[in-house]
Amino acid sequence: MTRIIRIDIDDSALPPATPEMEQERRVAVFDLLEDNSFALPVRDGVEIPPGPYALLLAVRDRRLVFDLTTESGAALAEFHLSMGPFRQVVKDYFQICRSYFEAVRKLPPSQIEAIDMARRGIHNEGARTLQERLEGKAEVDIDTARRLFTLVCALIPD
Repeated sequence: MTRIIRIDIDDSALPPATPEMEQERRVAVFDLLEDNSFALPVRDGVEIPPGPYALLLAVRDRRLVFDLTTESGAALAEFHLSMGPFRQVVKDYFQICRSYFEAVRKLPPSQIEAIDMARRGIHNEGARTLQERLEGKAEVDIDTARRLFTLVCALIPD
C-alpha cells in the first residue's frame, strides 16, 4: 500500500491560520487521505517498507519537512526541502485566490471561470514544482502533488 493514511501538520512555528486556510487545509487532508499515491524509493541501496505511511508536514529552520513513519510510528524517512522554489508560485497562488474570491462576489460567471482556470494553472505549476523537489525522495502522482501543494501553501506564510 504505497499511500499516506495519516497526515499531521505542525504549524506551531507559524502565525495562526485564517478560517479560510483552515478550511482549505481540512479539504486537502480529506481529499489526500481519500485518494493518494505516495511511495518511498530505494535509498542508498536500502528498500523502504511499502507503506501505508503517516506523514508529518512541518516548517523547521525555514525548510519544509516531510517526516514519514510507518502506520505504527516507526521512523522511515525525513527530508527537508528549501522553501525558496515554492515562494513565487505560492505568492502567485495566494494572489489569484484573492482575485477569485473577490470575483465570486462581483463578476459574471464567464469572468469567474477565466480566473478559476488561471488559479488551477498556478496550482498545477506548484504541484509540478513539488514533484520535482521530491524527485529521488518520494514518488507522487500529479493529483497527490496537487493536494500536497495545498498543504504546503498552508505552511508558507503569505
